[in-house]
Amino acid sequence: MDGEETDIPAEMREDVAETAAEPDFDHLWGIVVDGLIGAVGGLVGTGALTIGLLIAASLGAFEIGSFGTLSELTGFNAVLPLSPVAVGFILFLLTGMVMWPLLFASIGAYLPGEKYAVKGIPFGFVLWTGFAPAFYEGYTGLALVLYLVLTLGAHFSYGFTLGAVFDYLGDRPETLV
Repeated sequence: MDGEETDIPAEMREDVAETAAEPDFDHLWGIVVDGLIGAVGGLVGTGALTIGLLIAASLGAFEIGSFGTLSELTGFNAVLPLSPVAVGFILFLLTGMVMWPLLFASIGAYLPGEKYAVKGIPFGFVLWTGFAPAFYEGYTGLALVLYLVLTLGAHFSYGFTLGAVFDYLGDRPETLV
């Protein structure tokens, strides 16, 4: 553009140049919106995961009481006057809505796949590798096979739905994801 004639006044060209050079991550609103997208994705994903765990529990391949261990390990069962299982599930839900979506947002670009929904499947697998031994209750035989298969499928559904929400809501102009 040097030496070329334009119809745009010089002061407007400078404003456009400054706006184009301004990074998106400096906008507080974009950060807030991204946090809400992560929380919504985590809520939807944890809902899908919970349905899978309830199916496993109905087949005798998962013990809902395992959530009580979470509350006992963290000490929240002494603070909150609820049953240990309820407190453990609340911790499970909060982790699924905050911690895992933050991790997914930070490493999602490096996971295989074109869309975040596809990238969520290997992410769910990685989460399952920690979940499976942590919530194992001594299952054997068919119950062990069902436990492994159903909890893996539930974690695949968590990752897929978390990523699908990122795909659906993340293409808005005010987001950074």
